[in-house]
Amino acid sequence: MKILIVEDEDILRISIGDDLKEEGFDVSLSKSPILALDLLAKEEFEVALVDYKMPEMNGIELLKKIKERQPDCTVIIMTAFGTIQTAVEAMRLGAYDYITKPFSNEELVLAIERIVEVQSLKRENIELKEQLKERHSFHELIGKSKSMQEIYDLSSMVANSDSTVLITGETGTGKEMVADAIHYTGLRQDSPYIKVSCALFSKDILESELFGHEKGAFTGAIAEKKGRFEIADRGTIFLDDVDDIPLELQVKLLRVLQQFEFERVGGTETIKVDVRIIAASKANLLEKIKKGEFREDLYYRLNVVPIHLPPLKERKEDIPLLIDVFVEKYSSNIPMQIPNQVMDYLLNYGWPGNVRELENLIERLASTAPDGNITTSQLPPEIIWEEICPQEECLDGSCYDEVMKRTEINLIKSALEMSGGNKAKAARLLKLKSSTLRSKIEKYKL
Repeated sequence: MKILIVEDEDILRISIGDDLKEEGFDVSLSKSPILALDLLAKEEFEVALVDYKMPEMNGIELLKKIKERQPDCTVIIMTAFGTIQTAVEAMRLGAYDYITKPFSNEELVLAIERIVEVQSLKRENIELKEQLKERHSFHELIGKSKSMQEIYDLSSMVANSDSTVLITGETGTGKEMVADAIHYTGLRQDSPYIKVSCALFSKDILESELFGHEKGAFTGAIAEKKGRFEIADRGTIFLDDVDDIPLELQVKLLRVLQQFEFERVGGTETIKVDVRIIAASKANLLEKIKKGEFREDLYYRLNVVPIHLPPLKERKEDIPLLIDVFVEKYSSNIPMQIPNQVMDYLLNYGWPGNVRELENLIERLASTAPDGNITTSQLPPEIIWEEICPQEECLDGSCYDEVMKRTEINLIKSALEMSGGNKAKAARLLKLKSSTLRSKIEKYKL
C-alpha cells in the first residue's frame, strides 16, 4: 500500500514515515501541500495522512484537491487543534478518519489497517459484482442461429432502458436467463433484483408475497411484512409464470404497471415504488385472453417489449454449440467424446424439455461415463425411439418392430465397441450365448 504523508514538522513527518515503513508500507514524505500536489500528479496513492494546520493551505483545502485529483485516495486528517466542527467538515468532504495529535504508532497503524480491510472488502465486492455480471451476461445466451442472434440484439438494446419486457417460450427455453442478462447488464444492475415464481403460490399467498401484508391482516399474519415489489424498489422484479396469476390479482398488478402504487394486504397506506418489471410466460397469453383467463389490458401493459424464445427443435443448428458448452461444464479431467452416431440421435430428437433437458442429459452422461466415451446405449429410450420413428408417425404403434430391431442393433454395436470387437466378450456383456450373438450379427449384417 502506497501512503503519502503531508506534515510540515520535520521530526514528526520523518518519525511517522519510519514507523510506517517498519510496518511494511510504501511511504512518500512531503513537507508542504504544494510539494504533495506535485507528487500526486506523478504517482497514485491509496492513503494520504494530511496535517490540518500548514502555512500554504490547511488540511481541509488539501483534502479537496486530493479528492479532485485522486478520488479513490483515502485521506486521514491529523491535527493538534481538533474540534468537532473541523472533524465534521473533514468527514463531509470525504476524509475517512480524523486523529488528534499526539497519537501513538499503534493508533495510526490501527487506523491504516482498518483502511486496508475496507479497501479489500470494496475490491472483493467489485470483483463479485463483475463475476455476477459476467455469469448473467448475454454471453450465456448460447446460439448462432438467426433467431438467437435477434434475441441477443434485442435483449442488449432493451437492457439499457426501463421498458417492461414480456419473455415468452416453452418450459426450458431459457426465459429466466434472458431476464437475468437484461437486469445484470442494464441501468439497474447495482439495485435489487427480485424473482417471483407466480406458479408456486396460491392466490392469497401470492398476493401477500407480491404486495406484503399488515400485522393481523389474516390468520398467521403475526407481523408486518414487505412484499416483493416493495423490496425491489429502485431495482427490477422478475415475474416468472405470469400466466399463472389469478384473475383477481391481475387487477392489482395492472395498477402497479399503470401507477406504480399499491396497498399491502389489510393496509390502507398507498405505497409507491420505482421498479422495472420483467415478466415471463410459458403459455400463449392471447389464447388465455380468449378463454377469459387473462386480462387483455394487463397483457398490453406487460407486452411493451416482447421477446419470444423458440423451442430447441426450431434451432437445431445451436445443439452442437450447446453440447460443447455443457460438456466443458460437466466433464471431469477426461473430456467427453460425442461420436457422430450419438450426435445424430441428439440432432434428430424433438427436445420437449428444450435447453434444460439437453443440459440435464449431458450432465447425466458425464457422470455415468467416467472414461469420457459415450455410446448410443447410454441414451434414454425416448431419444432412440424418436430417431427411429418420429412421434407423429407412430401413434398407431406400427413402429414397434422397427424400434425393437434398431434398439437391438444399437446394443450389439455398443457391446462390440466396448469389447474392442471381441465377440465372446460382447456376448458376455449382453448376457447372450456366443452362437446367438453371431447369428444376430449375420442377421443384421453388422
